[in-house]
Amino acid sequence: MKVYRSFDTFKPVQSAIVTQGTFDGVHVAHQVILNRVKELANVHHGESVLMTFDPHPRTILFPDDHGLKLLHTLDEKIEALDAAGIDHLIVIPFTKSFSRMTSAQFISDILVRTIGTHTLVIGYDHRFGKNREGTFAHLSQYAGTYGFAVEEIPEQDINHVAVSSTRIRQALEAGDVKTAATYLGRNYQFRGVVVQGKQLGRTIGFPTANIQLDHPLKQMPLQGVYAVKVIINSKSHFGMLNAGMRPTVDGASYAIEVHLFDFNQDLYGQTIQVEFIDRLRNEQKFNGIAELQNQLEKDKLHALSIIKQAH
Repeated sequence: MKVYRSFDTFKPVQSAIVTQGTFDGVHVAHQVILNRVKELANVHHGESVLMTFDPHPRTILFPDDHGLKLLHTLDEKIEALDAAGIDHLIVIPFTKSFSRMTSAQFISDILVRTIGTHTLVIGYDHRFGKNREGTFAHLSQYAGTYGFAVEEIPEQDINHVAVSSTRIRQALEAGDVKTAATYLGRNYQFRGVVVQGKQLGRTIGFPTANIQLDHPLKQMPLQGVYAVKVIINSKSHFGMLNAGMRPTVDGASYAIEVHLFDFNQDLYGQTIQVEFIDRLRNEQKFNGIAELQNQLEKDKLHALSIIKQAH
């Protein structure tokens, strides 16, 4: 997949089959649209083109709204779209100026002149342009004028998979990482850099890697303990992760720390990828370190059992 960080570097391709949107999570409902784009590209001997935005439009349009959480960082989205088989990805720098572009301008300047769209594929509820004025009817009106086709994925095709980015966020907020994985078509994941911690875990036989998220808006599941898979230098390892306030030993600040079952090398400064397999339990406060250590032994056995079943 070729990635373009602006329209300036993109050159029109043969029979461009185009779609656009935030595609946060690139989940199974998105796959319905992507599969249709690829199907049409094959039929017309063309190439698939997807336009997305960075940063997320809400951060520009509603800067005081701090409730937005992302299922995908831009790098994760790029990897997911590459895996989905898209030929060309245009990452549009989203600005206030861009947000003021009318739908008519977007159609003539971007879809027609810049991309040379053969067919545009959109979801049934897709809106675009200034004040979200652009609709399927609006696109259909201009399609005849400019000589491109437009296809709307039927509502029943999207609703059939019963998935949305909102539903995935709700599942994660409830700690239901298995449902989130079903909606995504893969385990939910995040990346981060291993940073210095208090090193208490190693004194009780459970050394942990403290992780700093690589994006401040990345959605994390409900605080608690999880069985996880960790990718380090392209190799998979398994362990258990605690995300929360660590009430027994700290209770003052949120932290993400993972204990690996089969890895004990120095990871400081390295970026690692963590995939959630299943939730083990809520985070809780214990009556001292000995009780915490006893529970961690139980958590490890529970996690190993889950991992064995999942793999």
